[in-house]
Amino acid sequence: MDFTEAYSDRCSAVGLAAREGNIEILRELINRGYSVDVPDNRGWLPIHEAAAHNSSECLKLLIDTASAENYIHSRTFEGLCALHLSARHGSVECLRVLLEAGAGLDNVTTESGTTPLFLAVENRHTEVVKFLLQHGTNVEGSHSWSGWNSLHQASFQGSTEIMQMLLEKGASKDCRDDFGITPLFVAAQYGQLESLRLLLAHGADVNCQAKDRATPLLIAAQEGHLDCVKLLLAAGADPNLYCNEDNWQLPIHAAAEMGHAKILELLIPITDRICDKGEGKVSPVYSALYGGDGECLEMLLKQGFSPDAQECLDFDCRSPMCMIFQKQYYQFIDVLLKYGITLRGINLAHCLCHKKFALFRRFLRLGCSLPLEEELTDFIHYSSTAQKDYKEWLPCLLLAGFNPMNFMCRFWIFSMSEDVLNFVLEFMNWSRLPPIVEQYLSQYKQKFTWISKSHFAFLPSLSHLCRLEIRSLLGSKRLRSERVIRELPLPACLQDYLLYLDVLRANTIPNPNPDLQDSLEQGEEGAPSSHSKAED
Repeated sequence: MDFTEAYSDRCSAVGLAAREGNIEILRELINRGYSVDVPDNRGWLPIHEAAAHNSSECLKLLIDTASAENYIHSRTFEGLCALHLSARHGSVECLRVLLEAGAGLDNVTTESGTTPLFLAVENRHTEVVKFLLQHGTNVEGSHSWSGWNSLHQASFQGSTEIMQMLLEKGASKDCRDDFGITPLFVAAQYGQLESLRLLLAHGADVNCQAKDRATPLLIAAQEGHLDCVKLLLAAGADPNLYCNEDNWQLPIHAAAEMGHAKILELLIPITDRICDKGEGKVSPVYSALYGGDGECLEMLLKQGFSPDAQECLDFDCRSPMCMIFQKQYYQFIDVLLKYGITLRGINLAHCLCHKKFALFRRFLRLGCSLPLEEELTDFIHYSSTAQKDYKEWLPCLLLAGFNPMNFMCRFWIFSMSEDVLNFVLEFMNWSRLPPIVEQYLSQYKQKFTWISKSHFAFLPSLSHLCRLEIRSLLGSKRLRSERVIRELPLPACLQDYLLYLDVLRANTIPNPNPDLQDSLEQGEEGAPSSHSKAED
């Protein structure tokens, strides 16, 4: 708040003289009967003006003149007394005057708990700190609102000379604030290398943990303070000390998430690999992806961390590929493929959710497993949201051997247009559907006036039934590649029939798998195709 304009109007003549350090005018005003305890609009008395402006002579005169015994303890509206102001502004002489007049250093705090010593440290007044320590100020306990004491503040600022004085006077090297944070933790967090070095030399606990279980090594890794990390490790910091209540977070996770590659390089060889795929743990691969750092991601994978990792409930991901879709960092797909990630059916669901149809087709060519069991629920849901673009993904899914009966639930049927429904039925024996499916289709026809294909009213042809049987015998793995069909000892027209080219042409759908180079075998090796890009 700016009191500048009101200040000149509200400050008393005595206060103005004290502020300017004009002892002659101050004495004359007092002799003429002017009061020494008239506050301004901040609650400041002349004694505060003198203390804040190093006017020790004026300060002494005001104290000698005041009739009230507690005049030297008078507070501003912010709770500051003359001791606080003298310490904040570095006035040793004013402090001496106040102490000689009977001001005590014990329990002198503002409403926020700030002590004169803390204010002197905060403003780097080394001589004031020395003076206060010589006169017995308390170095222990809380010195500010957050529970920080003066050693925390000095460590934060890198004021090693002041730190040394505090430690020599008995300040606890492992004192904690309201959050369980020690001065060493503060030094690590803010990259104060010399503060860190001094505290370690005095035996501070290198593996101290805050109330949230964070360690100095974790916070230094998170903030990217490489030299601090090196010093902490040399002093015995444990890189495998869990830093959260769920017992999975380690310094390696912080470095990976924040993109600190040099720190990550230090931590990889000394971090227990249980975090890689261990149950209940979280791979740092997730952290690198979450932070969007490609260099750290590739470093982890190159050093042997699995691209498959483990299911991660903390990030609601079944695999690192799920996180790519969650964060929409599609540029990292090729990195995971390069190191052999196992593509799963849920990844196809995510492609549909985010309308990444080229990626959907690419995953199928690379051998992605088809959605099964618990993955089917999500897949059915997301497929219903992508029905308008069904020509982009549904043909290649069915040609890859996905069982169309998986779609035949009431929710999916009633979510589809008649074109989609007719297309899916082409991949089935429509004359032998389960009774419940027949019922759903009948209800659908009544509600939407569905016009089914005319041949659905008749038994399927023998050629169609043979097509279904042959494709069933080939299985999904071999159906991923058109080349497998083309290598069968059959006339080209029958090969075309097995590839549903007649159905595709009737629905004006181009061949979804024209490139014979993208075979399943290449996909299983995890090598991205030379012409494909991660982003659709």
